Amino acid sequence: MRKTILAALIAMLASGSTALTENYPSRPLTIIVPFSAGGPSDVMARILAERMKLTLGEAILIENVTGAGGSVGVGRAVRSAPDGYTISFGHLGTHVANGAIYKLGYDLLADLEPVVLLPSNPMIIVSKNAVPAKSLKEFLEWLKARPTPPTAGTAGAGSGSHIAGLYFENITGIKLQYVPYRGTAPAMNDLVAGQIDMIVDQTSNSISQVRAGNIRAYAVTDAKRVASAPDIPTTDEAGLPGFHMTLWSGLWVPKDTPKEIVARLNAATVEALNDPAVRQQLENLGLQMPAKDQLSPAALGARQKAEIAKWWPMIKAANVKVD
Repeated sequence: MRKTILAALIAMLASGSTALTENYPSRPLTIIVPFSAGGPSDVMARILAERMKLTLGEAILIENVTGAGGSVGVGRAVRSAPDGYTISFGHLGTHVANGAIYKLGYDLLADLEPVVLLPSNPMIIVSKNAVPAKSLKEFLEWLKARPTPPTAGTAGAGSGSHIAGLYFENITGIKLQYVPYRGTAPAMNDLVAGQIDMIVDQTSNSISQVRAGNIRAYAVTDAKRVASAPDIPTTDEAGLPGFHMTLWSGLWVPKDTPKEIVARLNAATVEALNDPAVRQQLENLGLQMPAKDQLSPAALGARQKAEIAKWWPMIKAANVKVD
């Protein structure tokens, strides 16, 4: 009798789970962007969400949850129900570097399910217009000649701009004074206003200000020039060989989210990335599209693990402290 009741309960639960998956989604979804509105992560998420809703048939809301280099927003997603309605947007900073800097209260690999790798962003070395340097070599000389460390804006400890700054210090031997913000959008506002000296920023965040003449660009941190800004040299061409860094992004959901739901979210994102209008919008921002063989959940999981192995030793060696 007990076995019969237990079997019936299991069948009911399985049936309910199947129905939930089959009806997914039946209400609006939320993508948690762990940085301020208007920044590069926010812009990419909104472009993708607008196209994904056509495939999924439900609205996708963007929730900006800032703080602690993005770890607050990621934590919000981790603690959400594993039902596919809350999605974590993040990148090299939030889903790799933060694990080496913060006491997170969650495991970046064990507590999240990878969904899909998103377009990547080469970084770009930019300064306020008041800096007299016209080339990267001149800029490095100007930085070295300063009596105090130059101020470099970041989106907080562990953010992409902070990691890029640490890498810049390692390559050049120039010490920077970091000024943390709740995202690179407010950092950019202060750079344009001349309140800070520089940012090693995401290209998509800086390119419009460079084109408008509001800030000065010296080089992109890639082996090739950005198609949307072919006049800006690479670091190799500009005199800082080997300084290569690409800030990749991705989508994750809480662990135990049904694989069928992960697959639907993956398919909707891939369809959005393949839309010519969406691709044009993203490429105009200087973003680089991922290769087709890198668009599976497994590919994102492998990338995340490899990047943890690459960056954690450097971050820990830099003894990054959280104020």
